[in-house]
Amino acid sequence: MANVKLTYEEQLDAMKRFIDEGDDFLVVSHVNPDGDAISSTTAVGWLLSSLGKSYTMMNEDACPQKFQFLWRAADIKRASDADGKKKYRYVIAVDCADYQRFGEVSACFADDVRIANIDHHQTNDHYGDVQLIRPDAAATAEILYDLLNRFSITWTEEIATCIYTGLLTDTGGFRFSNTSPRVMNIASQLLSCGVKANELAEQLLERMTKAHVKLLQRALSTLTFNADETVCWLSVSLADMREANAKNEDLEGLVQYPRNIEGVDVGILFKEVRQDVYKVSLRSGGRADVSEIAQRFGGGGHARAAGCTVEGKLEDIIRAVVAEAEKGLKANDSI
Repeated sequence: MANVKLTYEEQLDAMKRFIDEGDDFLVVSHVNPDGDAISSTTAVGWLLSSLGKSYTMMNEDACPQKFQFLWRAADIKRASDADGKKKYRYVIAVDCADYQRFGEVSACFADDVRIANIDHHQTNDHYGDVQLIRPDAAATAEILYDLLNRFSITWTEEIATCIYTGLLTDTGGFRFSNTSPRVMNIASQLLSCGVKANELAEQLLERMTKAHVKLLQRALSTLTFNADETVCWLSVSLADMREANAKNEDLEGLVQYPRNIEGVDVGILFKEVRQDVYKVSLRSGGRADVSEIAQRFGGGGHARAAGCTVEGKLEDIIRAVVAEAEKGLKANDSI
């Protein structure tokens, strides 16, 4: 583990050296990649390509269909399709808070692997040999904007669209509290490069798949409140996924429905991933730090958006997670 006390500017310099000195990179992000993970992966791939470096982009899970328009997103390999004999010494990890979130991709790391860790999660555990971590960044894409400007590159519509997509999705369409003046300034710069903001907003924020709507119908039938209606949750079963012919990407945004209800401070989605194993997504209106709640169950994330995976019976998991959410709300009220 490298010195985590470097300034942000020093971290940028160290990351540039890592990229300048290495070659044949593996670019990875977290399992079940979202918009920031995919756009950050493709942005790093674009940078390495522009520098004449050899690289491979890989994830345990498939790239969601709606992000396939990004630069060479279709080239992101699945870990299950990787050549088991090929091992990478230089790895660039983006938007991934801890080593376990790589999933099966870590099997492609060489024994003497050197990992560069680029991330914005406050729960990042500073794994790797070189870190570029800024928890107050709205997205990993915001950090990559700074890193890209460390190199002699020409900003094109392709790379600008990658960075803009990460900003757009991780700020909820520039609506979340992480939408800083700097984020809007960067977005303005990217628009001047030819980014088609209206088309991206339509595709990434407005359009819904039929499977998503079918899941929403089923999930809303499970909508439940705690006693004082400050915590609200819903659940999706494997049977729901099968009946809706849905993919993981069709779940995106479901957790916002309980969170957006008037008076609700914490919204939660419980998604069955296999028998007696549930992925828990948490969203906060600001009164509770849901990253702390997620960490108690082995997960992590941000103060307002976090997640974890928990084993057990659904009713027991709900009881435990809701209890921690209520504690988080009370702890904040007592401050």
